[in-house]
Amino acid sequence: LVILLNINVPLTIAIYILIPFMFICSSKFKNRMRDAQIKQRAHIGNLNSSIEDSLLGIKVVKSFANEDVEREKFTKENNKFLSIKALFYKSMAGFNTINRAVDGVMYFVLVVFGGVQIINGNLEPGDMLVYIMYVSTLLVTVKRIIEFTEQFQKGMTGIERFSEIMETRPDIVDKPNAIELKKAKGHIEFRDVDFKYSKHQEDYILEKFNLDIEAGKNVALVGPSGSGKTTVCTLIPRFYDVVGGQILVDGTNVKDFTMNSLRNNIGIVQQDVYLFSGTVYDNILYGKPDATREEVEEAARLAGAYDFIMDLENGFDTYVGERGVMLSGGQKQRISIARVFLKNPPILILDEATSALDNNSEAIVQESLEILSKGRTTITIAHRLTTIQNADTIVVMNEDGIVEKGSHEELMSRKGYYYELYTRAGNSNRLYEDQ
Repeated sequence: LVILLNINVPLTIAIYILIPFMFICSSKFKNRMRDAQIKQRAHIGNLNSSIEDSLLGIKVVKSFANEDVEREKFTKENNKFLSIKALFYKSMAGFNTINRAVDGVMYFVLVVFGGVQIINGNLEPGDMLVYIMYVSTLLVTVKRIIEFTEQFQKGMTGIERFSEIMETRPDIVDKPNAIELKKAKGHIEFRDVDFKYSKHQEDYILEKFNLDIEAGKNVALVGPSGSGKTTVCTLIPRFYDVVGGQILVDGTNVKDFTMNSLRNNIGIVQQDVYLFSGTVYDNILYGKPDATREEVEEAARLAGAYDFIMDLENGFDTYVGERGVMLSGGQKQRISIARVFLKNPPILILDEATSALDNNSEAIVQESLEILSKGRTTITIAHRLTTIQNADTIVVMNEDGIVEKGSHEELMSRKGYYYELYTRAGNSNRLYEDQ
């Protein structure tokens, strides 16, 4: 700018008037580029999620012969992504067109206005050539700034989306001055608990719910679907918080504990076992990351998993595949039980842990679960009578809450709701949800 002003002030002012005009005109397209880039980032996430769902659910897709449906779904989403991408490049084209057009106008003004200055004797031809060279250098710098703006827009939309995710705060957090639950005895008490999953939901899943579970006792929850059995178990480790009332562990409200210490005292075995992509050893070690190899192997023995693990190609170092696809349902369940054995929690939650297994696998897993539950406060959600007949207390639930409580023999002698479920199930040995 200083050099150009020294050569010719009027010509420099004319050139620099056009530069702000360039940025003002291109800002409209720059904003469009930014909006399109944000949409593109969001949609590619949805597209990838859809692909992942199709691959993880490949058995369901094939069983319903819905490959064409999945292809059509992908094509539809991919075309939508194409249209967003096209909008981005259309905006980029407008952005570059404005900038190149202003470049041309600058040179046109320079040649015409400079030529008039030479004719009038206000500018030497040699100075004119030098001036053109300096203006070319100026425009190269401006173009670099513009090109950087394109890259900056792409990068910033990614950073903004990343920041949006990372800044998300959970609804359930530790309260100030929360205390550590060192080693729970296992006494659990529900006091007038009210709960619903959404504040917009009218009916409560649990209303004025009361249940006292003594330390070391085995309690089974049975009842039809929707009666709140699983809800009871998800409230103890604070996967959700109660709307009203209290849940106490060893006489202290669970909200007063840090979530890490509370959950470290609770072991959960679920029907839908999740194994991480890695080795058998890695998946068992997940229960206690600082455990030794000997502790992992002992946990596998207690879970009745050691023999089948050693029969695998690489033993404990066998790769299980994504979500454990290389293993059978019973094998996956026993590895998940070994994981809980390694964790060794005082409170155990069994959420229909054997309902997806065949009779042979169920018998093996049930034996492991009985060993696991000894000396622990155990809450079992089940429909199969073989898993609940030996429970210290069976809690029968329906939509209205707790209907009956007692041992299997006590409930059968009362000939109430539980008796009806049992007799209707007959020889099937299963409490069906529709009953």
